[in-house]
Amino acid sequence: MRSFILLISILSLIAIPTDSAVSSIDLGSEWLKVAVVNLKPGQSPIAVAINEMSKRKSPALVAFNSGDRLVAEEAAGLTARYPNKVYSSLRDMIGKPYAYVREKIESLYLPFDLVEDSRGAAGIKIDDGVTIYSVEELVAMILSYGSNLAEMHARVPVKDCVISVPPFFGQGERKGLMQAAQLAGINVLALINEHSGAALQYGIDKDFSNQSRHVIFYDMGSSSTYAALVYFSAYNAKEFGKTVSVNQFQVKDVRWNTELGGQKMESTLVEYFADEFNKKLGNGVDVRKSPKAMAKLKKQVKRTKEILSANTAAPISVESLYDDIDFRSSITREKFEELCGDLWEQALVPLKELLKHSGLGVDDLYAVELIGGATRVPKLQAKLQEFLGRKDLGKHLDADEAIVLGSSLHAANLSDGIKLNRKLGMIDGSSYGFVLELNGTDLVKDESTETLLVPRMKKMPIKLFRSIKHTKDFEVTLSYDSANELPPGFPSNNFAQFSVSGLTEANEKYATRNLSAPIKANLHFSLSRSGIISFDRAEAVIEITEWIEVPKKNKTLESNITNILNVSSEANPENNSQNKQESLNVESETDNSTNSNHEGQDSVDVATEKILKKRTFRVPLKIADKTSGPGTILSKDSFSEAKTRLEALDKKDAERRRTAELKNNLEAYIYSTREKLEDDEEIVKVSTEKERQSFADKLSEVQEWLYTDGEDAAASEFKERLDSLKAIGDPIFFRLKELTVRPVASEQARLYIGELQKIVSNWEANKPWLPEDRIDEVLSEAEKVKGWLEEKETLQKGKSDSETPAFTSTEVYEKLYKLQDKVSSVNRIPKPKPKVEKPPKEEPQKKENTTNATPDSDDNSKTSSNESTTQTDQPTDENLTKNDRETEPHDEL
Repeated sequence: MRSFILLISILSLIAIPTDSAVSSIDLGSEWLKVAVVNLKPGQSPIAVAINEMSKRKSPALVAFNSGDRLVAEEAAGLTARYPNKVYSSLRDMIGKPYAYVREKIESLYLPFDLVEDSRGAAGIKIDDGVTIYSVEELVAMILSYGSNLAEMHARVPVKDCVISVPPFFGQGERKGLMQAAQLAGINVLALINEHSGAALQYGIDKDFSNQSRHVIFYDMGSSSTYAALVYFSAYNAKEFGKTVSVNQFQVKDVRWNTELGGQKMESTLVEYFADEFNKKLGNGVDVRKSPKAMAKLKKQVKRTKEILSANTAAPISVESLYDDIDFRSSITREKFEELCGDLWEQALVPLKELLKHSGLGVDDLYAVELIGGATRVPKLQAKLQEFLGRKDLGKHLDADEAIVLGSSLHAANLSDGIKLNRKLGMIDGSSYGFVLELNGTDLVKDESTETLLVPRMKKMPIKLFRSIKHTKDFEVTLSYDSANELPPGFPSNNFAQFSVSGLTEANEKYATRNLSAPIKANLHFSLSRSGIISFDRAEAVIEITEWIEVPKKNKTLESNITNILNVSSEANPENNSQNKQESLNVESETDNSTNSNHEGQDSVDVATEKILKKRTFRVPLKIADKTSGPGTILSKDSFSEAKTRLEALDKKDAERRRTAELKNNLEAYIYSTREKLEDDEEIVKVSTEKERQSFADKLSEVQEWLYTDGEDAAASEFKERLDSLKAIGDPIFFRLKELTVRPVASEQARLYIGELQKIVSNWEANKPWLPEDRIDEVLSEAEKVKGWLEEKETLQKGKSDSETPAFTSTEVYEKLYKLQDKVSSVNRIPKPKPKVEKPPKEEPQKKENTTNATPDSDDNSKTSSNESTTQTDQPTDENLTKNDRETEPHDEL
């Protein structure tokens, strides 16, 4: 019911149908969800894209096996057998230090072959033992898969996308994700914090004009937990001259725990069952040392936890867990809650911190909305209800899809191709505060050299500006505000460093000039809507005051010229413009004579004077990025190399899919054809025993090849084998088809030719204007078709059904359609319009005589006689105008 209401509300938001489409991607630690906004007729305007398994979410996995790359569902199928070849939790590795990633995957018992790259970040060596992929490349593969899902759903190219990120993502993670999207060929309109996506989905169909409200969005996902405080309200705005109420929301605060999530609960159960299995097996065996065993155990534990959310007890069963030994056990919900006892209090910490820093009480909250898969755990809900003092928690949003659906609305709002009728204003803030620190020679440490550039929860996007008085080159360091916690995995507050040069040179160039103010450097920064801060540009500002000579105004000369112009104007107003032009020429000549001082010409000396003039120079300064470490993005060369490798993989995947498709087609053809040969009795009529036997032998030969040498064959070989089978089978199946469709076509042709005589008779009766030669042409064509059909049918009777037919149904229909076209062209000939003759113009004399006619009998008899003799030359009454009939004299006959 919720989904239906959502669809109706979204339908009311869409304004103008277009072929444009945008998407959103919710990339989690374990799952990937994709939503599409598409106004193409016949499709839902907003929907979650389903994958090849018809599921609404896909595993966020990448695998490499025997040279093949597998993503999502394909990769998931290898997890239990080859855990070292399937890479998960990639989102949580991007932009992180190698040491942090190593500790993370070891805690999850993930047997990845990690290597440290030149940045200090983690790379993964795949199963070939040689190739190393950066985390950005692996994430790009998942994002590319998501983009393809969007395009398959929309059936149009979809490149514009909004990607959701957890609020605790720092600069390294956000930049790394943006670069991964760039590698995937995705145009990222923006990164959106997950809680903002959920808030959009919550508020888009509500009205806040009568009541503002504080809502907390509590999200416990696979690997992390956060709580965000959002304030919903409305403001009045003018639209088309009318005052309307516009909804908006502002994110007030967000707090998190990056180590607490569904994985933490599962890890607790994994440890419990691993201990139980080790105890049963004895002999000092530790199942934790077997990556394959742990992969199997984790997979079953996940199912057990899900069962416990709806039941008070759940079993667990793992076939051949270790050394071909099966493991079977069970656990109650009570025991599960006891094992995770310390987690329930930890889960309340983000909520408590949120209320503490906001100054709000529990009663000030309108609702606490739950999102994220782990919020389905009954014990967690009970603890939240107990803390909030509420019987019911907000469950108006889909826990899995709220973020991706809200993010797609943001994508539609940012896109140029899609417009929404209803808008919801969004004011999100930076999850971290940023500090600007300046270092350089002779740079005195004060408030201007170390300052809070961006306070925490500062709205995004925004432009920032700082100015310092200095004369030498210096360095700029950007760091996280130490008053708040750092992004997970980062030991240092600093995340970016730049050198600014050109200031020393500018100072040397202008220091000898008369400076009116100390030289200063202006620094320009920006915080994007994606939460990424950047150092945009820097410039030196030099202010100089100088004495300069300028011509002194000659008031006497100006007065004389003005008097001359006034006199001329009064004497002859028509020459006013001419006099003005002449006066301009005089001024020009005067200036020229003053400058050149030619002898023999009149000259006017113009005095000069000195004045003080202030001049400002802005000199661009050079910025060099000196940032290093795991939080940096791939270098230009590394990015180019990664792009080339991904394109090669895409090409290989396309060829692999084509090969698989051709192989499936060949296999399907063999089975369906063999079935027809064995079960269809009509096949006997259209083929000989020798043909059938030869065809059956060929099918067996290809089938045997398919399951032996053909296992690793190329696409071209499958196509070649299929073509060779079709070369034998197609003629047989064509004759089989013609056995039934040819008589039908012949009968339809005969019926139409028989009806044609009725059509012609109808023409003769109702359309006498139709040309006889065109009708004869139609009848002649019909006779030709009839004669051809009779001739071919006679030939066919002399042939066996297993021979090539004398004619085909296609040939019959071609001739029939040609005949029908001729009939239609004749039938469309329009009826000719009747000729309308204009009455002849009357002679003036005749008109005069007629007008002056008298009632004299002799004259009347003459007129009557004349009219009688010339009656055939006069226009008929039918051709006379109304006025003519009223004035023209006539006799009664």
